[in-house]
Amino acid sequence: MAHRLITQLFVVGSRAVGRAFVEAYRQAAASAKYAEAAAKDNPGAARNISSSGLTVEEAYKILNVKAPQSGKADIEHVMERYKRLFDANDPKQGGSFYLQSKIVRAKDRIELEIREATETAAREAEARNGWNPKLFKQ
Repeated sequence: MAHRLITQLFVVGSRAVGRAFVEAYRQAAASAKYAEAAAKDNPGAARNISSSGLTVEEAYKILNVKAPQSGKADIEHVMERYKRLFDANDPKQGGSFYLQSKIVRAKDRIELEIREATETAAREAEARNGWNPKLFKQ
């Protein structure tokens, strides 16, 4: 009698786990299809969101800074806003850990965007002017 109960328990448990895996697979497939459709419309969209969970526009809104007009962001202003908002939302002083983590992600996202823009500008300048290695004489 005990072996029959154990067998039934095993079968019911494995069916539940199997259904959970099937549902997780369906959700992953739907998510991949959605990301593929978004990437078709905007090739950089998947990379933009996956790096920190935020778009650049959201990051600028969170830190309340203006998007760069001439292609250069004011990193000093971004860091000043980051420090002010990070300290204001310190959980030890009654702030929100959730908001503090959003502020950190926004700063990271803006820094990533600035770093990529700087690297792209350097590559374009190198393509225009040619490669000029720095030679050191000993």
